[in-house]
Amino acid sequence: MALLIALALFVAQAINFGLIVRDRAEFRLAQATRPVATRIVDALEREAHAGRALTADRGRVRRVAANPIPPKGYERHPEVVAELRRQLSDQGLTVGRIDTGLRAASADVDAGMHRRERSRRDDRQDGMLLIAVEQPGRGWLVITAPWPEPGWRLIFALLSQTAILYIAVLLPVLWIARRMSRPLQDLRRATESFRPGDPGTPMTPHGPDDVVALIVAFNALRLRVTAMLDEKDRMLGAIGHDLRTPLAALRVRIESVEDDTDRAKMIDTVAEMNRTLDDILSLARLGRPSEPLTDVDLAALVDAVVEDFRDIGSDVSFVEADRLRMRLRPSLIRRAVRNLIENAVKYGVSAEVRVEADARCVAIIVADQGPGIPEDRMTDVFDAFTRLESSRNRETGGIGLGLALARAIVREAGGEIRLINRATGGLDAIIELPR
Repeated sequence: MALLIALALFVAQAINFGLIVRDRAEFRLAQATRPVATRIVDALEREAHAGRALTADRGRVRRVAANPIPPKGYERHPEVVAELRRQLSDQGLTVGRIDTGLRAASADVDAGMHRRERSRRDDRQDGMLLIAVEQPGRGWLVITAPWPEPGWRLIFALLSQTAILYIAVLLPVLWIARRMSRPLQDLRRATESFRPGDPGTPMTPHGPDDVVALIVAFNALRLRVTAMLDEKDRMLGAIGHDLRTPLAALRVRIESVEDDTDRAKMIDTVAEMNRTLDDILSLARLGRPSEPLTDVDLAALVDAVVEDFRDIGSDVSFVEADRLRMRLRPSLIRRAVRNLIENAVKYGVSAEVRVEADARCVAIIVADQGPGIPEDRMTDVFDAFTRLESSRNRETGGIGLGLALARAIVREAGGEIRLINRATGGLDAIIELPR
């Protein structure tokens, strides 16, 4: 904001400088033409009434036979010529050519110049503009006029004015902006650091009245969010308890079914219901994990998950990796890796798991040999209850929570999960965690 204000002040001063320069140029032009036109007309009237020709020692206007301004060595000013011709025409005087020539302030001046005008010119150190006006058949009328030089005084005055403006306006604005931005920065940091389940310390309201009201509202909002999450956890706990109790009772009664095939199908159905309930509750509670951060060997953790799949006969292999100590929530990361391997085995027949690390992050890669995922559905598969397999068969499609839960777990750990179709066939599911 301060930069924008400084830029606005600079633009305003630049416009002001342009207007002053234009006004000074107009003033200089008027100063060089209006008095000259008046003096020429007055001199000609006096000459006509007196009946005597103008001479070099009779006033400021004098008559000479030829143009006294050399063709070279003098600076011409056509704008003075045009304005002086207009001024003379307005006063009813028609003339021939008009010539101008600027000479430095140190040049010799004509002996007929008035002594007071010479003194003023010397004080200002301005140049003198020599003006020659032709009267056809009667020679040339010659007069001098002051021509102020821009000099450094104008620039210095404008720079001083700009400095004063910046001191008088910008510094107070910077102070006010800092007084407003500091509590806003504190509020931003408090918002970024807020985590569900961690009420933290309320912010101390400070700053302008509006910012104080905003901080008070943020503190109240944080308390309400924490209370809502606590209520949600209690509700989910009650739901889990109320659902698991009848499922457990159903599992006991299933044992009394005599038909082995029906009993096995019923047991699988109850187990699937329990897994679905676990996934739903885990996804709902993920914002407030109860598991603390722990230093673990990530390579050993992933190897243990792969070993669990080997024990049940799944075609899953693990590429040996060096020990890799990381601080994370092991149960949640284990669940995310397990969900990816389950998908790889279900849709890609087999899975190869490897852990790769560099200085910035660690990648857990689960590679399958399946058909991959259409590029336009890469983001859809992470939505809860989304299945690419259109049938409702749990054996072939699940319920569509595996990838959603895995991404939620990885993002809670500060990482990201990506799916990449390999050019040679198959899909790579990659979990990236920061070191």
